[in-house]
Amino acid sequence: MVEHRDSSPVRDGIVDAARALTVARGWDGVRMGAVATAAGVSRQTVYNEFGSKAGLAEALARREVDRFVGDVRAALGEHGADVRAGAYAAIRHTLTAAADNPLIKAILTSARGGSDELLPYLTTRADLVLTEASGALLEWADGILPGTDPVALAFAADSIVRLVVSHIVLPQAPVDQTARALADLALHLFLQATTPAR
Repeated sequence: MVEHRDSSPVRDGIVDAARALTVARGWDGVRMGAVATAAGVSRQTVYNEFGSKAGLAEALARREVDRFVGDVRAALGEHGADVRAGAYAAIRHTLTAAADNPLIKAILTSARGGSDELLPYLTTRADLVLTEASGALLEWADGILPGTDPVALAFAADSIVRLVVSHIVLPQAPVDQTARALADLALHLFLQATTPAR
């Protein structure tokens, strides 16, 4: 296992190149030499930074998780205290990212099968990314909805994340339509969490 290093322009450039090649060819079709060429570095530099193709896969998977959760947080925060607008933005972003990015879809759905060697690195993060996405949603809702029941709010956040993932696995309508419906449901669940139990 390669020791995690801090980010650097060279390291980031290599991971960017690996990501672009993976989306275009699949990880099975990615060669360290091609990554080096795309990144504008020597093949030895790639090995010095990551140790092996497995080490590069680890870094790529970690980057995808961090970027995805960061994007969800950003989408939630763009609309201030407007719960429905924030929920819609985050849900729409997630549905779109999963449709457009096979790496994100693999992470979110724990996709298995096929020959792609990168999948184990991505799918082992499914629980982590779902927990982090639920946590981001929970933290955001808690910040803009005072006086919520923590248990009800946690249930609402977890339920929304699970529903979004189910619509990624089995889409039933266009992204905007699904995002609108799930945002309405999110608003309902979050507002329910602010209502005192009877």
